[in-house]
Amino acid sequence: MPAKKTSELEIEGRTLTVSNLQKVLYPVSGFTKGDVIRYFIDISPALLPHLKNRPLTLKRYPDGVGKFFFYEKSCPPYRPSWVKTAQVYSKRRGGQMDFCVVNNLASLVWMANLADLELHTSLACAPKVERPTVMVFDLDPGEGTNIIQCCQVAFWLREKFTQLKLESFPKTSGSKGLQLYVPLNTPVTFEHTKIASRQIADAVAADHPDAVVTNMLKSLRRGKVLIDWSQNDEHKTTVCAYSLRATERPQVSAPLSWAEVTKLWKRGDADAFRFSPQDVIARVKKHGDLFEPVLTLKQKFR
Repeated sequence: MPAKKTSELEIEGRTLTVSNLQKVLYPVSGFTKGDVIRYFIDISPALLPHLKNRPLTLKRYPDGVGKFFFYEKSCPPYRPSWVKTAQVYSKRRGGQMDFCVVNNLASLVWMANLADLELHTSLACAPKVERPTVMVFDLDPGEGTNIIQCCQVAFWLREKFTQLKLESFPKTSGSKGLQLYVPLNTPVTFEHTKIASRQIADAVAADHPDAVVTNMLKSLRRGKVLIDWSQNDEHKTTVCAYSLRATERPQVSAPLSWAEVTKLWKRGDADAFRFSPQDVIARVKKHGDLFEPVLTLKQKFR
């Protein structure tokens, strides 16, 4: 086995050893580990606030997309001392687990060097890991549908939110679907958000039974969009805004404005919802962080 080629990066006064920067992690486009690290550095002003204090599940692709990958919940024991952790109780293990927390650029680069392409965060912040700051709806297109149909479902969901006097913020999943975030940032429990999200999803499905399903069974999803409300759970994670995805070509989970969703929906081109790392960096330079209100807007259920 050839030796790893290592080099050093100076990040915020810390020296990080990174390896195999020329290793191709996205074979179709030739996007390398060095490109992954560069993207995370460039997008970090927008990304880091959405990672701050959130227990993180790593999704690592050591040999690139299309090959072996694994989820890593427990923060690796060989982590540097400046990579912080948060304790989350695990029912399955019957004890506390130490999750990685990314609160600075050096920690982000360290994880990128582990080929952690996807950043999956809790909906809560440490130390109050039992209190979600947001409610999430993941719109997953079934066979015969795509993100265009997800947009229509998103509009139906937004109508329900409006009735509840709640604002919502859309983003692409970075893969096939669309996700809606309803910021709360007020005292609430996962039990509350899980019940409420299911009631809202079921109400949309009842109004549009030919287009929407809330049951996870794939046999029921053909020609319909699944509203996955189940991610509103203390033990679930959701891909973070601005995270890369392990798609054939590098794509990013990109925040959108509702005006953009409407415009792209009318265009009817599913590929228009695919955003590369370069696209997203340019978008942030032009529009700023469209997801910033998710961190700050305080809302309560009526």
